[in-house]
Amino acid sequence: MARESFDKEIQFLRLLALTGGAYSRQQFAARLGISVHTYDKTLRYLKEMMNAGQHGLTKEQGAELAEGLRYNHYESADPLLLFLYRAKSLKETESIRLALIMSALRERELAAKELMDFLCDELPADLPAPDEKTIRGDLKYLEEVGVIRRADDKRPFRYRARTELVDRLTDDELIDLYDFVDVLANTQVPSVQGYLLRDTLKKALKARGLHSEVTETHVYKYHFHSRILDEAHLFTIYKAIESRRRLKFLYLSPKKGTRYNSKNTNPLFERQTEGLYEIILPLKVIYDHQYGRWYLVGHNARQGLMKFRMEGLTELEATEEVSQEEFAMRLDSAEEKLKISWVIDTSRPFKVVVRFFNPEGTRNNFVKDRVLSQGQWGTVTDETDETFLYEITVNGLTEIKPWLRSFGSSCEVLEPAWLRKEFIQEWKELYAYYEPVREDL
Repeated sequence: MARESFDKEIQFLRLLALTGGAYSRQQFAARLGISVHTYDKTLRYLKEMMNAGQHGLTKEQGAELAEGLRYNHYESADPLLLFLYRAKSLKETESIRLALIMSALRERELAAKELMDFLCDELPADLPAPDEKTIRGDLKYLEEVGVIRRADDKRPFRYRARTELVDRLTDDELIDLYDFVDVLANTQVPSVQGYLLRDTLKKALKARGLHSEVTETHVYKYHFHSRILDEAHLFTIYKAIESRRRLKFLYLSPKKGTRYNSKNTNPLFERQTEGLYEIILPLKVIYDHQYGRWYLVGHNARQGLMKFRMEGLTELEATEEVSQEEFAMRLDSAEEKLKISWVIDTSRPFKVVVRFFNPEGTRNNFVKDRVLSQGQWGTVTDETDETFLYEITVNGLTEIKPWLRSFGSSCEVLEPAWLRKEFIQEWKELYAYYEPVREDL
């Protein structure tokens, strides 16, 4: 599947998650930057993928893809936002072939030619039989990702599935491992690999006859759908960082209305690309817990240090390699500028002083606990029995403001004075919203 198509469906699902089906076909297509015909075709394809994945939707729920986001509200991002990875990471023929290879290698050790004979017998009649070169390529891939191993160094090489860990665990140990992976996949970043491992462990539990209630002990309500979708770019970016290669991509700023630009081959519908093609040396990836966003930080020869929201990246492609010395110099410079950034702000530093009020009538000081866990390098000093002070120096104040605002009446900004005035004005506006319309209310 073409990379352009993958980008399109990522952005399609992102808008679907954000709007919940509130847009009409025309509005959705315009916001995505595609025609209504392409919208219909993409929606039809996504429905087919979801039905093929057997996600358990009823006929009524399957009528609208948006229902897939409402169904199993507490099942994290899992049915709709992860099936794209499963369905598009491999072609249909590859997914069936690899599943059969893994099934055979779990039972016994086999060589490439023996696997070819096995697949010729087991593959569906409508799929072409693989040749030996294809089988050897599959075995090399599975060995690289660590799911099979060579039995010995004698030729012809014989392979065996690496299932020792799961096979040696008792039922209770396997359940404990599943619970551990389930919690981490839903609470840590990145998450996609954890979700896929969770699915593998769930299948292992099912193979032992352990029922679904064993695996449904935790319930989650997921808020940041874009976080999972943007992980599609993570591994491409990390690979470029590891190999010190520049990245070329088309960037569509989230501030603009359009989320995607199709590559039109029909000259009657060809139009100017609205995004910007950028070439940067990728240096860091930063995650913003406040909004569930990923950021790419890199160096551009023309503009210096640049920062991009990963939801706007499309058509990523690694280009030429740079020297170790240049990469180290650019990375050191970026880390120095970001050293006191709340997230990625590199404007001039400000000292912030805040008074926090301890909660009344409870032994657990959840306000102080939250400040200590989320306040980064800021310092906390007890002021009275009812209050404590928090001080921090950060680049700019735009990024720290939402965090301070989230404490509501438990937080009073003391410095800088103009930030205090801003908060006073904001709370006055909020108070005005709740004033009674009539005096007798």
